[in-house]
Amino acid sequence: MKTPYEDFGSMVFSEREMEERLPRPVYQSWKRTVVNEGTLDRVTADAIAHAMKLWAIEKGATHFTHWFQPLTGSTAEKHDTFLEPDSSGQPIARFSGKMLIKGEPDASSFPSGGLRATFEARGYTYWDLTSPAFIRDNVLCIPTIFVSYNGEALDRKDPLLKSIKAINDASVRLVNLLGDKDVKTCHPSVGLEQEYFLIDRAYFDRRIDLRLTGRTLFGSSAPKRQELDDHYFGSIPGRVAAFMKDVNEELWKLGIYAKTEHNEVAPGQFELAPVFSEANIAVDQNQLTMDILRKTAEKHGLACLLHEKPFDGINGSGKHNNYSIVTNDGQNLFSPGDKPAENIRFLTFICAFIKAVDTYPTLLRLSASCTGNDHRLGANEAPPAIISIYLGSYIDSILYSIYQDNGSASDPSRSKGDFNPITNLSYVPHDNSDRNRTSPVAFTGNKFEFRMVGSSMSAAFPNTVLNSIMAESLNEISSQLEGIKYIQDIRDKALQICRQIIHDHKRILFSGDGYSDEWAKEAKRRGLPSVRSFIESTRILDDPKVVELFTSLGVYSQVELSANRRILEELYIKKMGIEVRTMLQMTRKDVLPAMVAQLKFCSEAANAAGKVCPAYLKNLQKSLSTLIDSVDEAYKDLETTYEAIDTVTNPYAAGLEMYTKINPKMDALRRLIDKFETITTPDFYHLPLYEDMLFSLQ
Repeated sequence: MKTPYEDFGSMVFSEREMEERLPRPVYQSWKRTVVNEGTLDRVTADAIAHAMKLWAIEKGATHFTHWFQPLTGSTAEKHDTFLEPDSSGQPIARFSGKMLIKGEPDASSFPSGGLRATFEARGYTYWDLTSPAFIRDNVLCIPTIFVSYNGEALDRKDPLLKSIKAINDASVRLVNLLGDKDVKTCHPSVGLEQEYFLIDRAYFDRRIDLRLTGRTLFGSSAPKRQELDDHYFGSIPGRVAAFMKDVNEELWKLGIYAKTEHNEVAPGQFELAPVFSEANIAVDQNQLTMDILRKTAEKHGLACLLHEKPFDGINGSGKHNNYSIVTNDGQNLFSPGDKPAENIRFLTFICAFIKAVDTYPTLLRLSASCTGNDHRLGANEAPPAIISIYLGSYIDSILYSIYQDNGSASDPSRSKGDFNPITNLSYVPHDNSDRNRTSPVAFTGNKFEFRMVGSSMSAAFPNTVLNSIMAESLNEISSQLEGIKYIQDIRDKALQICRQIIHDHKRILFSGDGYSDEWAKEAKRRGLPSVRSFIESTRILDDPKVVELFTSLGVYSQVELSANRRILEELYIKKMGIEVRTMLQMTRKDVLPAMVAQLKFCSEAANAAGKVCPAYLKNLQKSLSTLIDSVDEAYKDLETTYEAIDTVTNPYAAGLEMYTKINPKMDALRRLIDKFETITTPDFYHLPLYEDMLFSLQ
């Protein structure tokens, strides 16, 4: 009998597949190219393309595509068949090294932030050798970067790959200085926990706001919400379990180690978590995961909602980004070692991370921001918008002891009973403290969990930022250590640097309740930035310090950063515009007609009752009449305000107007419509309610 795992990786042109199918010299040439120790020549590329084509055709593929990640936040692909006529006009399957390595999609139709004019259409995709090709729906998908004719990045993958090189170089440099000369490479390891909602497809199809914006623009709370805590980790409904089974099988075929699945806190909410992998592959696989979740849901008569806040009044969804750095011989640099020297390294990397986060909190805030996440960040189920780090009491106490101690790791004046953080670290358990779900960045034993990232977002930019700020911090430490002759002096100096970092950046460390009003006041006292919205955070890309960070590491050019800011601001305006227009249409076509129909019914019933008309009917008639006027007034107010903002040409100014003026007016209109929902009946109001959508899968 066939086991569920037999097809694992069957749709991936993996390294094992390459080793078996390629001549040894070709395989070795590819290996050297992956680690930047060589380049592919045309003969080698043709050999790889030929083997890849034969493998793909054996698996039923008829087309190939360069699969890339433009600045829309999603993925893109253009399919070409292998089939071509030969010189005699007979069909032949052809796939050359040139086709594998380079493609040319139309660059003018993707966001460029002014990098490309509309008439300048040429753009290129280039094969990313570090992420394996795979087959989806009979199409061979080749992961690629996407750049303009002049070489500017038009995607999220190109900067991510550059940041991976930066963190590799910086990590190897510091690890070697601290005594481990055998480490040759380091890579960021990432695990992405994906939260999502499922609702019946029939309800989804009847809600234009869900179809066009991903969230309900109005909807009164169901009588039951999540107050009983009975959904979290509860028994998975049979219909959902069948969906999850199919999702797992699709993911496993693509070599994605889907590991954990469970009910999340809110009704109708679920989570999927994979085994951690190298950052570039983890990001690619998460994009595939989101696509598979959506498409598999359709097959089961469901709709998968990846919006950060599809329903008001209950928890929203995030994508927790678990981040660590691993050496080529498997050492996790955020994990305490068994030897004092390894513990010094651990402390140095922890302190480098603290410095990085405190130096660039607004940039991190931006990296986790999108239009939908504005409704989630700071709510009582997500990390607040104020950046802080939770280390746990054990690591906190160790860092505090280093900060207070003016001696070195080898200080001979210590007595045997003294607490030595360097040797005691050997016994740090991974679960060394309770978890803090209110912290935006939390240390969880051997990694940092960046909890702010929105569920619908690509994880490429958050990891590009984490890699870049960490690389700069490590490089600054290394610069202070270079030139010191003896290894013990280097380690003592590293501890001194850690002590100074803790002194300079301890404001970012917070172990309390991030949801509390007291923390907002305390954060302000500490001087921590509190950026309320996504649109406000975009300004950081023009900050000279941020420009220097990215340009010095070769991750972004200043021109690319300016383009990215413009793209993000325009995206915010466009998404908000869609929400406003959708809300106006639903109010005009669904809500007001329902209100008028019910008022007419009440009026006719009251007239028929005459003098014996019940007080309830009179009061309902009055409430409906008042609500209709209020809804109509709020509708016109929103429409007029939006039309005025729509003429503002500066993207940032328009976005800020959207946030400060449109959002409150949308909320005001929503409150009125939600009030109507509580007094109407299905005879008049035909849109699915929260109780329908959230509790129909049980």
